[in-house]
Amino acid sequence: MIIPFPPGGATDLIGRLAAARLNESLGQPVLVENRGGAGGSIGTELGMRAAPDGYTLTFSVASYAVNPSLYKLAFDPVKDVQPIIQLSRGPILIAAHPSLPVRSVRDLVALARRNPGGVNFATTGQGTITHLAAEHFMTMTGVRMTHIPYKGTGPALADAVAGHVTLTFGNVFATLPLTRAGKLRAIAVTSAQRIAGEPGLPTIAETVPGYEIVLWHGLLAPRGLPRPIVERVNADLNKALRGRDMIDRLESDGLSPAGGSPEDFAARIMRDIELYRQIVASSGVKAE
Repeated sequence: MIIPFPPGGATDLIGRLAAARLNESLGQPVLVENRGGAGGSIGTELGMRAAPDGYTLTFSVASYAVNPSLYKLAFDPVKDVQPIIQLSRGPILIAAHPSLPVRSVRDLVALARRNPGGVNFATTGQGTITHLAAEHFMTMTGVRMTHIPYKGTGPALADAVAGHVTLTFGNVFATLPLTRAGKLRAIAVTSAQRIAGEPGLPTIAETVPGYEIVLWHGLLAPRGLPRPIVERVNADLNKALRGRDMIDRLESDGLSPAGGSPEDFAARIMRDIELYRQIVASSGVKAE
């Protein structure tokens, strides 16, 4: 299983958990290889060049749907892949430094309108999914804020906690513990539904109807993987997603199990590719 990101983060942990469940169900070792770079494109390209025999699978995340709009890919992200299963779904979390006088999306929009460009926000980098989530928010609300890109989640959150930036769009896994500890103030999540782990936290869509950005993890293979293999891996992981350990692991990271058919996952990918194409086109965002 190729994980196209460095080891140690939330993505790596969830990928390794999926690999462990496949190891149990298939009765043979599933080896994990981390190949980071270019927003996940380098490792994903390696996986898509593998023989479609079921011996090489590629773990994927929602930025897979962003990359076609920002990078020149060596493969077609729809035609050259076989989606197997969407494993999870979850949101990005908007959080503010306690000094920022906002407690809701409505407060944030009002403040940004009174002071165009005066609210600065941190993301995990130029052209990342957190950046595009913020651009989508600004487009749908008609506000202008100042983007401060960082090289990853850690530096972005460190400066948000220190008050060097007043707002952050961050993944729930890393950001939620800081809001629970009172170091940041949770404002809203980007998913259409509230999250199980924090049901009192509203969604952006409750104030801005139609807004939705979904983070996900899933499993891909090269196009041409025989259908019996696709169905076997899909069934095994759907079963694993009903297990208490997988549910607890995902919910502790602010995510929820997804599951479903390969066709469900393919539809999710195509919808997201089109969404991010529109966001990139309207905002003019370029990759670093």
